[in-house]
Amino acid sequence: MRLSGLQGPLGRRNFRLLIACDVTSMVGTAMAGVAVPFAVLRSGGSVSDIGYVVAAGLVPTVAFLLLGGVLADRMPRQRVLVAANVVQGLAQTAFALLVLSGHALVWEMMALTAARGCAFGFYMPAAQGLLPQTVAADQLGSANALRQLALNGARIAGAALGGLVVAAVGPGWGLVADGASYAIAATLRAGMRFAALPAVARSGVLRELRHGWRTFTSRRWLWVISAQLALVNAIYVGAFGVLGPAIADRDLGGASTWGLVIAAQSAGAALGATIMLRYRPRRLLHAATLAVPLMALPLLALAAPLPVVAVHAGAVVAAAALAGAGSEIFEINWLTAIQEHIPSDLLSRVAAYDAVASYGLGPVGTMLAGPLAVAIGAAACLSGGGLVIIASAGVVLTVTEIRNLTRGARPASA
Repeated sequence: MRLSGLQGPLGRRNFRLLIACDVTSMVGTAMAGVAVPFAVLRSGGSVSDIGYVVAAGLVPTVAFLLLGGVLADRMPRQRVLVAANVVQGLAQTAFALLVLSGHALVWEMMALTAARGCAFGFYMPAAQGLLPQTVAADQLGSANALRQLALNGARIAGAALGGLVVAAVGPGWGLVADGASYAIAATLRAGMRFAALPAVARSGVLRELRHGWRTFTSRRWLWVISAQLALVNAIYVGAFGVLGPAIADRDLGGASTWGLVIAAQSAGAALGATIMLRYRPRRLLHAATLAVPLMALPLLALAAPLPVVAVHAGAVVAAAALAGAGSEIFEINWLTAIQEHIPSDLLSRVAAYDAVASYGLGPVGTMLAGPLAVAIGAAACLSGGGLVIIASAGVVLTVTEIRNLTRGARPASA
């Protein structure tokens, strides 16, 4: 259904509901992104414990992605998302109550984070496959840019609010807000209405997984970029996500400063999404890869030995904004490439394989960040990781298919 006066993707009811759901849950998630590491620290945990809690969510996510991809290609994707949101909300609410009780233990926080990670393993493939169902094929690029722009506005608000809430009343209340956001998103998603997808022959789960795997491995541009993401994400989530809050707590003014850093990253991402609303590169992955080195900048800024707290914090904030812009330019072009070049009935399975490859090393990065920082120093970890991210872009651009992949019409089915 179209709404009079609105054009493009926003003229479609299901897309507007999708944006509303994503914005609501992202505000809560951004608040939790600030609250969780400080919940661990305020509960007596260490920097390494932050990594263990984060990894506890990543491991089950990776473990359930493939099954989630098969399920999302079989069932109405919005129903999968509703169920996942309900589980995520219950797990995060329990986490919040545990922290508010003042008796949270690291293993308990890990267990509840793992429960939320299991649900996210089903959520991610369904979410990637749902967006193309909400818009026309020629609107994919604009729809991805609009969605990312809305998400980043929500991240800015959520991160800034999360920093204020954690500083004022503690991390538990930031987690309460995240739990509530999942409930609201699930309710909104339940209102989506879609025509039935074309019927396709179904076989066993393993056969469908093999079909998705053949599709994934037959496209060199797809698995090479996914391999790069595995490396980049492992470095970034460990160096920035684990060491960053600890450095902020020790050297940059604490939770409120870290909330500002996360908000700046999201503001930069909003700028990147705005650029992509107007800029439609013909060679999608060439443009995406050129933006990857910007993600190294926050790591290098955190590693810089600047003696003045305000100057150091300002450098990290500026670097985070540039990294957000680069990440968003990459993400929008990458999602559009997958949506335009992968058949719709295989989209969730291929998205699942991409996510497994992209995030499979994330738990390793989070668990190693703390011990490695103790062994060789946080500055060495951060600067070394930044240089590897920059080098990865140069290596990827040697692949002809990545340099030359162009926009194409979305295939309907395999």
